[in-house]
Amino acid sequence: MPKFTKRFVESIVPDPQKMIKHWDSELKGFGLIVLPSGRRTYCVQYRNAQRVQKMFKIGVHGQVTTEEARVLAKKYLSGVVHGHDPVKVKKESRDLPTLNELARDYVLFHGGKKQPKSLKEDQRLLKTIILPALGTSLVAKISRRDVEALHRDHQKTSYQANRVISVLSKMFTLANTWGWCEDNPAKGVQRYQEEKRKRWLAADELKVLWKVLDEYSNQHTAALFRLLILTGARSGELLPSTWDQFNLEASVWTKPSRLTKQREEEHVPLSPQAIEIVRAMQSQSTSPFLFPGKVEGKPLQEVKTAWNTIRKKSGFLDLRIHDLRHTYASHLVSSGLSLSIIGKLLGHTQASTTQRYAHLADEPLRQATELFGSNLDKIIGKER
Repeated sequence: MPKFTKRFVESIVPDPQKMIKHWDSELKGFGLIVLPSGRRTYCVQYRNAQRVQKMFKIGVHGQVTTEEARVLAKKYLSGVVHGHDPVKVKKESRDLPTLNELARDYVLFHGGKKQPKSLKEDQRLLKTIILPALGTSLVAKISRRDVEALHRDHQKTSYQANRVISVLSKMFTLANTWGWCEDNPAKGVQRYQEEKRKRWLAADELKVLWKVLDEYSNQHTAALFRLLILTGARSGELLPSTWDQFNLEASVWTKPSRLTKQREEEHVPLSPQAIEIVRAMQSQSTSPFLFPGKVEGKPLQEVKTAWNTIRKKSGFLDLRIHDLRHTYASHLVSSGLSLSIIGKLLGHTQASTTQRYAHLADEPLRQATELFGSNLDKIIGKER
């Protein structure tokens, strides 16, 4: 019974009638299985803690070298001495869920709690980035280093890379709750610095956009953008809205919790200008939706094509639909309204979310300090 070497392993002549086994002369329990087909597989044979004899396959010759198989065999046999059972571990691992399965259940059980647009983005990140890299990995075996490596691979698109970490963190939180893993390897991963967009329409730009909306061929779609400007709503809240949400006598739009980002019902006061637009639309509507889609019984799904046409005609190629919400908030701040009131109008539950508009609140402050300066001039008798 010789020591296994590459030359020896490859010199063995298979028995066309049966499987044969050879054992290494140097490392007890290190074996080689030779099939009638000629396939050669390295293995270890051992007795577990219950003294039951088991065999564990290491790998096929050609895929692993003889020396690599020897090193692995020593590792497994050493583990047996310390109470480990490689066959049992392999079986348990085979029954453990992979990230593919976690992603499926994440969408199934958690997807209904998210806005449709947000869920669609999660599914895109899963399909294009997360699952191609980690889909077949066992949930319990994915490490912090694996997650950091994925994050680093996409650092050129920092915003997207950070969203990947957010999705993974939510998924592992669920997996931990279900007992699929002991910790969350995405928790605490340092995000890349993101520059917050501060695009909003100044008065002269708003005038240009409004003129383009007045001239747009589809006035029903134009009404959507006018209402987004006048209410500061998200497009995902307004597109699926129904007439029963609007109390025009009380000038209130009640957004159901299923449509709001915070999953809480919101009561939004409507301006006379918004009421006028809604009344005009209602007088011509035969659908339960303010913006009915092409499929009967469904609301309009997206207006990207119309928006691209409108912003090109306006000359504002960098303007997103969501920037209309920023425009609403920014003009209110510049007019002197408090951030707390604006936060309530926007449906913010955290004051820090509205704080992004704080830099615009200096105009009323400037007017106030100029007023004092003028009063002081009068007091001291100084003319300007």
